[in-house]
Amino acid sequence: MSELLVDFITSLDGYASGEGWPGFWGLEGPEYLAWLGEQPKATYLMGANTYRLMSGFAAGEVPAGQDDFRPEEEASLDELTQAPKVVFSSTLKDPLAWANCTLVRDDAVEAVRAMKSGGSGLLSTIGSLSLSRSLLRAGLVDRFRVVMFPVITGVTGEERVYDGYPDVALDMTDHRTFDGRIQLVEYKPRVLDHPPLGTPA
Repeated sequence: MSELLVDFITSLDGYASGEGWPGFWGLEGPEYLAWLGEQPKATYLMGANTYRLMSGFAAGEVPAGQDDFRPEEEASLDELTQAPKVVFSSTLKDPLAWANCTLVRDDAVEAVRAMKSGGSGLLSTIGSLSLSRSLLRAGLVDRFRVVMFPVITGVTGEERVYDGYPDVALDMTDHRTFDGRIQLVEYKPRVLDHPPLGTPA
């Protein structure tokens, strides 16, 4: 059976990106980059919006405000291009231009449920906030991991990660600090029907 990881990179205040900020908020260090390089191979899951964004980057479209990709960003994109990817969308059309992508038009929750029960290895989301939220709500997520970078992007922050999420209890299974400033926390999630003090009034 496959394991499903929801994996986010955020600012301290829970944004997935910020206008005018480079990838990793420009704060990735050697310890963090080495850890990224040690991660097990995974099949990446994403929705149409993330596909459009990431495939554009892979094709050389540089984010607004940047003249070029930094070497760390290029290496990350190259690794992602080589990895198997599953894209859930009813609007995109086959064949997808980005290498190693499979388009799935079926219900994402049911498709991932089948992938988990019939496969092996690691499934990991990349971005795709609504997809991650749906998979968590359905009880399919085995591990919930967040790497928090030491910035607050209250003015420029984009893509609030946790909006619309159910209440979730999180049992910590791992934590680590990279380069003296970047914090990783990993949990086993449990979706709650109601807060622990009782049902809502």
